[in-house]
Amino acid sequence: MSQEKGQLIGTSAAMRELKAMLAACAPSNASVMICGETGVGKEVVCRQLHALSDRADQPLVPLNCAAIPGALLESELFGHRKGAFTGALNDRIGRIEMANGGTLFLDEIGDMPLDLQVKLLRVLEERCIEPLGGGDSRPVDIRVIAATHQNLQAMVERGEFREDLYYRLNVIPLTIPPLRERGEDIGTLCRHFTELHAVNGKSISFTARSYKVLEHYSWPGNVREMSNLIMRFSVLFAGNRIDLAQVPHSAMPPELARLTTDMLAHLDPGSDADELNLLKWLEKEPAPVAAEQDSAADWTPKRAEELVALAQGMRELPSQGIETKQILQELESSFIKVALTQSNGNVSKAAGLLNLQRTTLIQKIEKYNLN
Repeated sequence: MSQEKGQLIGTSAAMRELKAMLAACAPSNASVMICGETGVGKEVVCRQLHALSDRADQPLVPLNCAAIPGALLESELFGHRKGAFTGALNDRIGRIEMANGGTLFLDEIGDMPLDLQVKLLRVLEERCIEPLGGGDSRPVDIRVIAATHQNLQAMVERGEFREDLYYRLNVIPLTIPPLRERGEDIGTLCRHFTELHAVNGKSISFTARSYKVLEHYSWPGNVREMSNLIMRFSVLFAGNRIDLAQVPHSAMPPELARLTTDMLAHLDPGSDADELNLLKWLEKEPAPVAAEQDSAADWTPKRAEELVALAQGMRELPSQGIETKQILQELESSFIKVALTQSNGNVSKAAGLLNLQRTTLIQKIEKYNLN
């Protein structure tokens, strides 16, 4: 579900059901209660409802009840007259009156104080509003869409939310499932956000095995978390094909970093592993040229022994000089090859033998074409 573009993205059974519900209830004036975890896209669903309704050419006015202190929330909702309280220097209309003829979106309705719930209920019943400080009542024609991540029924049972207001708002309930329950939509969403957050026209992509990791991640922040994460990758690795095994753990949520380590240790990198070059960002140095990669890849154990012996016993350099960089690369490449063989290809174990970070070893495997 794309919050930035106001689109409902996904073809899972849950998304198809949600789209069908939206199409059915949008033309009505009945109040709607949207429930779902933080970040699932409740505001997107509200905007879609408004866009499909007969009020689409009238205002959609949002108000986050959790973002405004209770003392100011009443004024935001109902407006006020000049002098109604200290600081009320002019008349001001409230959000309810702003939404006249259109839709009022009350986000996080569960955070509205009980005393304001009573006043909101009266507006919904009488369809008129009186601003703070008195004055004539004004009729209003609004459709109310409320949203919450809380369990309002449980709050009603605890006396934390008015039962009469709950039933007034919950005429049409819509529940948005969390992202972890619709894994088949993750690939589609990822591709959508890579295009949305492309930097200078260069969009990132993911290797096949990285998509497997993303599909198994729990996404506690849901669609909003995915959008933010892909924006981060798009800025850091613009235009690259990303293999998560090569991304520093500091650039990923801790749970995703752990999942990446656990899953990719058992997944064959295949041809995807050499499609990403992060050396410029990770090591702050340019990638090695092809000639250096080829010479370093043509190592043999005998050549490695000769190089070590030469390094230990050399008292003076030959007159023609030596290729220091090439020799060091050949040594490093040979040690990595031995470690990988000894660990049966397990990168984590090989990194332990070499006293390297796993991500550093992966970069060097790429550098020397040891896949």
